[in-house]
Amino acid sequence: MRGYALSIIVGIFAAIVIGNRRYLARGGQAGVIADLAIWAIPFGIVGGRLYHVLTSWGTYFGPGADPIRAFKVWEGGLGIWGAVFLGGIGVWIGATRKGLALPPIADALAPGLAVAQAIGRFGNWFNQELFGRPTTLPWGLEIDLVHRPPGYVQFETFHPTFLYESVWCLIAALIVVLVDRKFVIGHGRVFALYILLYCLGRLGIEGLRIDPSPQLLGLRWNEWVAAACAIGALLYVVIVGRLSPGREVVGNVLEETSDAN
Repeated sequence: MRGYALSIIVGIFAAIVIGNRRYLARGGQAGVIADLAIWAIPFGIVGGRLYHVLTSWGTYFGPGADPIRAFKVWEGGLGIWGAVFLGGIGVWIGATRKGLALPPIADALAPGLAVAQAIGRFGNWFNQELFGRPTTLPWGLEIDLVHRPPGYVQFETFHPTFLYESVWCLIAALIVVLVDRKFVIGHGRVFALYILLYCLGRLGIEGLRIDPSPQLLGLRWNEWVAAACAIGALLYVVIVGRLSPGREVVGNVLEETSDAN
């Protein structure tokens, strides 16, 4: 088994376990999260790969490239934006078929998804990819010559940006859980908070990366996507918080609202 695949699988398992515990605590039924994962996982993998290939088109379909590599997921390359988007559609399809509301499920899944990202990022370590600029810091990561991009072959150690992102995802998961407990929020706002926190961290980390990426007005494409998603998530938290404060009813359990605290 390849290290990249192992990281993804362990991350998925963690997301299901954490999501199931949180959904049960909200009054949901046991096994729902695992059932929805059957829809979410294939959709998420396809979405993540599509985003990566579309934003790295020249790597797979440019002059001298091998288009077959676009299907070699084990070599790395799953864009989180596409994975969350299509994975979310998969969850929505599964939830609709079961007659379940999507927002409570998304809120239950949020911290588990952040933990899954933290684990999955170690797949980049196995593949020696998605590292940052050269650095002489004590935690600089040594990269083999064959994996160093053009213009950086003379450097040996680089910023482990995937490790930075992994740590930030764990911090984001903790923040999401603590905020959810203290303010008793729902209606999709927990999930939106996870998106907001992840994007804020990604904005800072993305600027360190040196892997090829399309640019617009001097910024990497992923920086624009992160900024747009962060703004959208913040607006969602604020607007939905005003329209639907507190937490919705799931199953037979009525959660406290923030107004009751």
